[in-house]
Amino acid sequence: MHGQRIRASYLNLTDVATTVHWHGMILPNAMDGVPYVTQAPVTKGERFLYEFAPGPPGTRWYHDHGMMLGALRGLFGMFIVDDPKEERADREFALVFHDVPDMASVRAAVKGVSTAPMTDPMGSLEMAEMRPNDRMGDEVSYLAHCINGGSYPHTQALRVAVGDRVRLRILNANLTQTRYIRLAGHRLTVTHADGNPLQKPVEVDVLRVGVAERYDAWFTVTKPGAWLLQGISSDPLVYEQAVVVRTAGMEGASPHGSAESLDGLDVLTYEKAAGGFVANAGAQPANVRKHFTLGGGEYGTSMWSIDGKQWPNTPKVEVHSGDRVVIAFTNKTDMEHPMHLHGHVFHIETINGRRLARPLAKDVALVPANGGTLSWRFDATSPPGRWLLHCHNEIHMMDGMMTEVDYAG
Repeated sequence: MHGQRIRASYLNLTDVATTVHWHGMILPNAMDGVPYVTQAPVTKGERFLYEFAPGPPGTRWYHDHGMMLGALRGLFGMFIVDDPKEERADREFALVFHDVPDMASVRAAVKGVSTAPMTDPMGSLEMAEMRPNDRMGDEVSYLAHCINGGSYPHTQALRVAVGDRVRLRILNANLTQTRYIRLAGHRLTVTHADGNPLQKPVEVDVLRVGVAERYDAWFTVTKPGAWLLQGISSDPLVYEQAVVVRTAGMEGASPHGSAESLDGLDVLTYEKAAGGFVANAGAQPANVRKHFTLGGGEYGTSMWSIDGKQWPNTPKVEVHSGDRVVIAFTNKTDMEHPMHLHGHVFHIETINGRRLARPLAKDVALVPANGGTLSWRFDATSPPGRWLLHCHNEIHMMDGMMTEVDYAG
């Protein structure tokens, strides 16, 4: 419940030093869980006590920040900060979409020499962004696709009743890939992005969920039946990433599914979530402005960069408490980057030079590829400290696409 305090005693029984990052939370900097930045890493047999009041309300999550250990060993989970003022659903389900990587492809991707293919669905933005004869080098192949730790047909069915208003809280905990998610036979009404309420709900066929993003989506059960809620991809194993939504009496029914294509479907975008674009894209007032160029990713190299440099040599953002800060990105690479800022909620303002009609509150944002631009603003009102800003594609973060926002007093 929002306003309550949590005390989490973390005992590390693994053989790798690690920490817990509370993603999307505004909390004391010492509790943010970043090794060598906000705390010493917790080694095998050691404990660390995390204590804070979780907030803001909404769908948050937690994960290891020890350079891929969490994603590989399952050290992550959803963290819901309940808002007692919100509408109550008849049924509510928390769904973590995650995948089991092939370790050989992970090691190759870190070096920029992976031969794993792209598996995004036909009609996706990722396929449209591909240049002729592209050699990606950073793709990861996956051995299994899961929801809440299981693969279809062994995922636990979501039981509903006719007339139910159902709330889905969806998290993409994949290492590297954007997920496209659809509930067959239904439109979804999106109310929250990264746990933050939209100013106006939007209805779509498909959720496009970048790495580390979360969306809350609702639907109404209007008739008896069984339907698949599933990830859409060209991976032959993608059928595993599904769960059955069914009413009573439909236990033996064959569920309705979706084609592994986005053709003709209404896919969620930031533009739709924000009510479109407006004509005025002029600069808004800000005390601090910073522009970053995202680069790297050449085949055969282990370099993903910010302004041509790799962490820890990337340029930092220095702020004072109370500053209004605008950060703008230009992405020179041929793929989108899910950029995440710790300890703050920001508002996306512009995409490719066009201003959103309603600023979109998030903590992860996909920066468009091939020279695309995106800007966000935030107020430096979080507890002082060093707050990471990085790509949440774990290969890119490991290979240097990371910086920080530092409070100077």
